Amino acid sequence: MQTRQPAEPHEGGKERPEARPPHVEHVDWSERYPQAIVLSGPNRKEVALTFDDGPDDEWTPKVLDQLAKVNVKATFFIFGRRAEQFPNVLRRIVHEGHIIGNHTFTHPNLTKLKAEEVRSQLERTDAVIRRFTGNTPALFRPPYGALNDMVVQEVIRLKKKIIFWNVDSLDWMQLNAKQVATNILSHVRPGSIILQHAAGGTGENLQGTVDAIPVVVHELQRRGYKFRTVPQLVNIPANQPQ
Repeated sequence: MQTRQPAEPHEGGKERPEARPPHVEHVDWSERYPQAIVLSGPNRKEVALTFDDGPDDEWTPKVLDQLAKVNVKATFFIFGRRAEQFPNVLRRIVHEGHIIGNHTFTHPNLTKLKAEEVRSQLERTDAVIRRFTGNTPALFRPPYGALNDMVVQEVIRLKKKIIFWNVDSLDWMQLNAKQVATNILSHVRPGSIILQHAAGGTGENLQGTVDAIPVVVHELQRRGYKFRTVPQLVNIPANQPQ
């Protein structure tokens, strides 16, 4: 009998309300750095599903299975230490046509680090992703959505776009599928970037995320929406030049 390997924990702690900036702060940052920070796509009936904190060998494969069933490509923001732990799942994400973004190496709150530590978090994750996929991601999402000017400047130096979101599923609160789907469907609008998770903290149950995927996809398709990866949605490169 094969046992699952526990995923590396978040260095900065689990996703939690007090760790996250309020939604309006995302807007402020994107206005301050419009060339570096993406909050949403153009005003057309297209949306992007994004999944943070993978890969693991429990929830990420289930998310991938559901995406395959509904024939939707998504964007996964990868936690570098977990990518080292589950390289086959990382390769599967790429093999199935999804996009990989950088989500740091140990998932710390970057605003509490020094500039060289921020740079190391991104570069170590890039190195892992490059080792297993051959590509260096051009997309970055900060853990907890936490930014300050120093962090933004370091990301710019590494020639990456910061990808935020304007629809939060709140799935990290271990909601059921109906709650996750309602959080998405009640807030989505043309160009939305939707935040979900493909792995979690120790013992975290993301079955609601998995089960909500077909509900969300079928309802948005019924409303006339198309699903895009983040690079397709906002017309930016997925990877840096080799």
